[in-house]
Amino acid sequence: MNFPAITHIAAIGAGTMGHATALEFAVHGYDVNLIDLSDQALAKGMDLIRRDLDELYQHGLLMKEETRDDVLERFSLFTDLAAGVKDADYITESVAENLEVKKDLWKAVEEAAAADAIFTTNTSGLSPTAIADVLEKPDRFVVAHYWNPAHLMPLVEVVPGRYTSEQTVNTTVDLLTAIGKKPARLHRESPGFVGNRIQMAVIREALHIVEEGIASVEDVDTIVTYSLGRRWNILGPIISADLGGLDIFYKISTYLPQDLDNSTEPNKLLADKVAEGDLGSKSGQGFYRWTGQKGAETIARRDEELMKALVSDRQEEE
Repeated sequence: MNFPAITHIAAIGAGTMGHATALEFAVHGYDVNLIDLSDQALAKGMDLIRRDLDELYQHGLLMKEETRDDVLERFSLFTDLAAGVKDADYITESVAENLEVKKDLWKAVEEAAAADAIFTTNTSGLSPTAIADVLEKPDRFVVAHYWNPAHLMPLVEVVPGRYTSEQTVNTTVDLLTAIGKKPARLHRESPGFVGNRIQMAVIREALHIVEEGIASVEDVDTIVTYSLGRRWNILGPIISADLGGLDIFYKISTYLPQDLDNSTEPNKLLADKVAEGDLGSKSGQGFYRWTGQKGAETIARRDEELMKALVSDRQEEE
């Protein structure tokens, strides 16, 4: 399949992830059709876009001489799916993490979209092959998995399904690179892809350490934040192993793994928290107590640091 030059984006879903992925394209000069089920959902999504756009503007993260109004003028809003996708070259979707919902959606999209449009789904682990099973042309379908907050986290995992064409992957990677993302091209699909597999391995061991009474929740977070977190922000784990000496890591691997958690069930501490309704910041209590504005303040601090990192990245590129 030959794809046209991509100029027009359709973004389905205006929620937490969808509004941010749509904003990324608009900030980089693309016209975006933002699509959701209701005018209310679209209005809420645009409120989120304006909030995030203001922060990007304040940190100098818009294109040169661009204003916020320039970016906002690139958005068109649709509650009619067919009307929203029919002229798009590239269609991205961030709806509920539910296989049947996504399959039904993409079946409807294919009926209305251009025959040569690229289809991408934002999912943290659903199989692209399973989703694309409903499509007549599954070769143009690929996962583009963003990390939250999508407008501040550079990584996008590009995950082909069984029938995804190499051209679909290449075009998606090129487009994401053009809007300043750092796409990682996976060779094949795998449950959890890559990032979530590594994240779950770290969280599993972190909770095991707490459960074993080795360290407190607070100290585990401190240790990761001010050691691995600092290092991995610059260099990944495998290149770090190269620098540290593979012989050293080999010696450690001859004795340490036997004491690490290798369970295949949820950690008991985690299961107990969920059973008690302690779901984290959303419920006011998790492993930490979330009172007043603590959650919002923590997110604001995180996002401020992420924006500083983006500013630094841009300065290095210039």
